[in-house]
Amino acid sequence: MTERKVYLDNSATTQVRKEVLEAMLPYFCNIYGNASSVHSFGQEAKAVLNSSREKFSQLINAQYSDEIVFTSCGTESDNISIVGSVLASKGKHVITSKIEHHAILHTCQNLQKNGCKVDYISTDKTGRINIEELKNKITDDTVIVSVMHANNEIGIIEPIEEISQILKQINKTRKTPVLLHTDAVQTAGKLKIDVQKLGVDLLSVSGHKFYGPKGVGALYIRRGTKIEPLFHGGHHEFGLKPGTENIAGIAGITKALELANTELETEQDKICKLRNYLKDGIVSKIPNVIINTDIKNSVASILSVSFDYIEGESLLLMLDMAGIAASAGSACATGSSEPSHVLSAIGASPISAQGTLRFSLGRYNTKEDIDYVLEVLPGLVEKVRKMSPIYKG
Repeated sequence: MTERKVYLDNSATTQVRKEVLEAMLPYFCNIYGNASSVHSFGQEAKAVLNSSREKFSQLINAQYSDEIVFTSCGTESDNISIVGSVLASKGKHVITSKIEHHAILHTCQNLQKNGCKVDYISTDKTGRINIEELKNKITDDTVIVSVMHANNEIGIIEPIEEISQILKQINKTRKTPVLLHTDAVQTAGKLKIDVQKLGVDLLSVSGHKFYGPKGVGALYIRRGTKIEPLFHGGHHEFGLKPGTENIAGIAGITKALELANTELETEQDKICKLRNYLKDGIVSKIPNVIINTDIKNSVASILSVSFDYIEGESLLLMLDMAGIAASAGSACATGSSEPSHVLSAIGASPISAQGTLRFSLGRYNTKEDIDYVLEVLPGLVEKVRKMSPIYKG
């Protein structure tokens, strides 16, 4: 093992910023009351909860603070959005895409087991959803369309505003509107999130993706949207997330998004240049590679690369021994022997998909980090390829 460490798995999780940690610390020991308690200790905590909700609503341009529900993670936010809207509606049809995170796909598959119809929309080779197919799948029973804002494996940014306009036209003639949900877990803190501009009814966020704490997320629910709770046991978070609020985590996710929004343009420009430098270096130094990320229409942080004639897990282990952390795709899918559903959806062959790595960059990466990766990676790829019976190098 080398002493040099390079972390290129920021789409899986990020480290907590010092400023965020400092913002959280008072709520572990000093202001520790239960926000539901009527005494002064509880009301101190309640004040932090209310101010965080107000601040968070402003950061995503929500119209009202009560449109923000704090959750435990993006996955919970996704479940509340999709299952909650189905429970609240007489309709039994959900539309999503083939490249969604498993937080969406597994939720939809479970709904199918319970009698709900789900349509999975295809994409083009870049991962962009087929808009015409989506329009043709909408029926009188359609409850909700859920399309992620940006994909967690290849980084493609989906046309959420266009989908919103389509649904607005359709909803003019419907008694019950088709809702629009987007999983913005990979875009919050990387793109400016404006729920009014996006035109969504529901939007999911997770704090640990943008240098906030793990174990806290947020869900935007446009006022008037009907959602049934998945859990019961308390009035907390407008009845949708029962249980004592994680005040420290809520303060942390709010501070993290505030910092990210303030620095958005400069940080993402820097990350984009590093990502492109890595991409150009890989293409110039290593033969037989495929860049799966549409560089012109993706979040700046993600680079998906398929290396022919290799098994991705082997390369990941060798990179780890060299002090470099990357991913074979989504961290939530690690351990699966199946090819990536995202790469399959965009037309990658199973062999190519098995040799794919995701490098995801963040604010703490430097040019020296990328130089080190480009120094180490070509030799490791060649070493793994020599183990392949089909490699003719």
